[in-house]
Amino acid sequence: MRLERFISLMKGRGFDGALISPGTNMYYLTGLQVHEAGERLTLLVTGSDGSYRLLAPGLYKNVVGNFPATFWRDGENPYEKLAWILAEFKLSSGKLLVEDTMRSDWLINILRISNRDFEFYPLSSVIRELRMRKDEHEIELMKHAAKVVDRVFEELLGWELLGMRESELALKMELRIRELSDGISFEPIVASGENAANPHHAPGKRRLRKGDLVILDYGAKWRGYCSDMTRTIALGKPNERLVEIYKVVKEAQEEAYKTVRVGTKAKEIDGAARETIAKAGYGEYFTHRTGHGLGLDVHEEPFIGPDGEVTLENGMTFTIEPGIYVPGLGGVRIED
Repeated sequence: MRLERFISLMKGRGFDGALISPGTNMYYLTGLQVHEAGERLTLLVTGSDGSYRLLAPGLYKNVVGNFPATFWRDGENPYEKLAWILAEFKLSSGKLLVEDTMRSDWLINILRISNRDFEFYPLSSVIRELRMRKDEHEIELMKHAAKVVDRVFEELLGWELLGMRESELALKMELRIRELSDGISFEPIVASGENAANPHHAPGKRRLRKGDLVILDYGAKWRGYCSDMTRTIALGKPNERLVEIYKVVKEAQEEAYKTVRVGTKAKEIDGAARETIAKAGYGEYFTHRTGHGLGLDVHEEPFIGPDGEVTLENGMTFTIEPGIYVPGLGGVRIED
């Protein structure tokens, strides 16, 4: 059971407990689809002795099922109930792991009830050790999510793209992804012409024109797991310099692939792509890391960048996505 493995790892690292708010970590550990209900305190509390309990608003009773839980109603003080759980788990001081993305108002109130007797550390420092390595079932779910984006790409090549606004194409892609999967893993990026010089361009009103290179970056979700793919397409005959840039980016991606093997450090993959682009004279235009881990989150460990010290192991899943972005001209990114 993932939760038991996590508690064992947490204890082995010298932590006394953890406070985990709704998100992918809670889902990974419990299988519960609990969405944060705004300001309503919702926490998975674990102790190093193996104890665990969900503290949640009563509106989640039907979602939680038989999972050990304490519920609170509007009008009650949930932090008093949290204090009661901590006392039951004999957690009055020590080292606590806290969800990295927990709301700041929750954490401030937790500090108040604990009289600052705890030392707080990011949950990611421990749970990353479990989530970085995917099992066969997780990989199968990710393969399905990847097949969805492949299919959407094949279909969109047959759409009448010329004259379509970036925002229209992004919406059409999103709707198709939602028809074929459980939803998008992030808002699709459609960047055409000079807009493609911005790696994370928000699709706007610019219409796609003959001669454009268009960056399409999008992903699907299947049973919680993400895919993420970028393709750069040409509408007609593009600028010759952009053709050259495309070839450089493709070569950089291929060189990065060649370095991927068990025992390689993440930064070596980044280095292979970066060196190829620099040799071609475009080093200053490669403005982001070469890739990132992929799983329940679209960005997670291991990060494939210049400072990536993670040593690759079987079961790790990540993107390779070098790019070149020249202001005023456009850009190219290829991601798998």
